[in-house]
Amino acid sequence: MPDSSMRSLGRSGLQVRPYAFGMAPLANLGHEVAETDAFDALEAAWSAGVRYFDTAPHYGLGLGERRLGSFLATKPRDEFILSTKVGRLLVENPLGVQPDDEGFDVQSSLMRRLDYSGDGIRRSLDASLERLGLDRIDVVFVHDPDDHYREALDGAFPALDELRRQGMIASYGAGMNQSAMLTDFVRNTDLDVVMCAGRYTLLEQEPLDDLLPAALDRNVSVVAAAVFNSGLLARDRPAPGTTYNYAPAPAELIARVNAIADVCEAHGVTLPAAALQFTLRHPAVATVCAGARSAEQVARNAHLFTVTIPEQLWSDLRSAGLIRPDSA
Repeated sequence: MPDSSMRSLGRSGLQVRPYAFGMAPLANLGHEVAETDAFDALEAAWSAGVRYFDTAPHYGLGLGERRLGSFLATKPRDEFILSTKVGRLLVENPLGVQPDDEGFDVQSSLMRRLDYSGDGIRRSLDASLERLGLDRIDVVFVHDPDDHYREALDGAFPALDELRRQGMIASYGAGMNQSAMLTDFVRNTDLDVVMCAGRYTLLEQEPLDDLLPAALDRNVSVVAAAVFNSGLLARDRPAPGTTYNYAPAPAELIARVNAIADVCEAHGVTLPAAALQFTLRHPAVATVCAGARSAEQVARNAHLFTVTIPEQLWSDLRSAGLIRPDSA
């Protein structure tokens, strides 16, 4: 990916390419990934030009941060951008070592404790820096404050704003699987970047009504994550047992995706390539954050960003009512 593809991330001068790397799969989301395979995937991402990596304490109860930190220790610090998240402190589990119960295939003596207070945010960042083995984090997202709106607004965001003023972080924002509360935060805080997971995709475009115009108005960058809708758009055609929002995909959504795939095939384009590039077309979207479990998956994703997609494909999808008429 050439430097000409760089876009601004937030207002702090950070620049990113279209492909950002998300660590959840390499933190054993769903099933175990061997340490060597995780390192090979990260090295493949670096070789493909990826320089923005996103992680969180939530991912594998710290495993995602530890693995990413070990890898980034081999790279010059001024050549990459790193984001992590706050809102879930990792504390000792009184039951000792236990299997994780939130989707990651790990055994750990740690457990998550929600904490969106200012003190919790600072403690979380200190612990993340230790796991990562770094002296600074570029971007910090308040992670999934869906049921903790007031705590985030009164505690987390003021603390992050102060850390940004002190130069401890470059940018801050929120990462969520919805657009409504993200829009509220865009309008009512001074954040400059948000991560929206699974809501602005080739299958869903509701953020056109709220988040995306608000982001443009406030000069806030959007990191689009989960643009494959947890698997439904990840292959040329939905496979048996494919998932949507990490649950079995409804038949009506599978039918819609197959209709989108028909249009893609008519133009010689794969569904995953269209899914990645569709999201990037909106001017508020700075980068697409996609995870992978292997070097082969990384190489495939990197290639998808380079596929030439004819403008007529998007026009045909609009005409068929398969994407919104006001989408980019």
